[in-house]
Amino acid sequence: MIPHRTGQDYAASMAPSTLPHWMKEVDSGIYCVDCDYVQPELACAYIMLNEKGRAAFLETNTSLAVPRFLEALQILEIPAENVDWIIPTHVHLDHAGGAGALLNECKDATVLAHPRAARHLIDPGRLIQSSIQVYGEETFQKLYGEIIPCEETRVRIMADGELLYWEDRTLEFLHTRGHANHHFCIFEKSCNGVFTGDSFGIAYPDLQSGGDFLFASSTPTDFDPEAAHGSLKKIRSTGADKVFLTHFGRLDNLDAAESQLHESLEFLEKLLTDASTTLASGKKENSDSDQDSKSAEENVQRQILDHWIERLNQNGLQDSVALNERLNMDAALNAAGIVFAARRAIKKG
Repeated sequence: MIPHRTGQDYAASMAPSTLPHWMKEVDSGIYCVDCDYVQPELACAYIMLNEKGRAAFLETNTSLAVPRFLEALQILEIPAENVDWIIPTHVHLDHAGGAGALLNECKDATVLAHPRAARHLIDPGRLIQSSIQVYGEETFQKLYGEIIPCEETRVRIMADGELLYWEDRTLEFLHTRGHANHHFCIFEKSCNGVFTGDSFGIAYPDLQSGGDFLFASSTPTDFDPEAAHGSLKKIRSTGADKVFLTHFGRLDNLDAAESQLHESLEFLEKLLTDASTTLASGKKENSDSDQDSKSAEENVQRQILDHWIERLNQNGLQDSVALNERLNMDAALNAAGIVFAARRAIKKG
């Protein structure tokens, strides 16, 4: 009699003896793939296997990462036609830009999407144009490559709290606002972990040597600190004992991480209040709104960098010049999100 093989048994039998440096098994049958987006260990995607040797991708990064994803499948000896699900947490292009290209390679896969995200995966034109306006054509191509639409009949919308039963694995989809209104997280019950996208902050591995260092993300255009606080609590209410961050990797010390992220959100909320006051004052004085916004972004960016570097200095990382360069892109994006939210709040009155 052949004994029943659990998902963990199957994953263990499939795991190769060695993996490339850009790929790591972070739980039984769950592999973190470094997308080498901008630099190593900045953004990743995950491949999840079930007991039948079927696969799911959680996050897709950009189309430039798809060759690496296909190589990872080859290493795991998983044919592309064995991929059932492609699951971007939201449509920011470092999470979903590669969805269409990956879908074209995985002929039997279905994309699972937040209700507000699906239309942008099917028709990414608006995302493309807005990104080109921000980055310029040359930088856009370098960062994201070609953004391929997803075939509408192969996109399935997942409601808040909806369960997906997938052999030995059960995935629960949790809508988590705060970073983006089209964001969900995925709680996988058999491993007791949540794939959090950007809803449980950012923790770059190279900045953890002196102690945990996480920060919340306030990138444009939907930053809502109150909703973000709620999403942290929603993730923890699952009872999960680990999270899988897109930026970057598995995180286990959830109590300390949650506390640090609530503090980060409170700091960003104060910056949002201050920016709203400053911009509202400028509006009353009929000053140049574009120049005011640019000045406000520069001010917020400086305050964010100073705050982060102070925390890292306390953790024993003392090269402030290098830290400034390392975190400048994140600080700029967060500052842009803060000022965008401030201007939106002023318009609402």
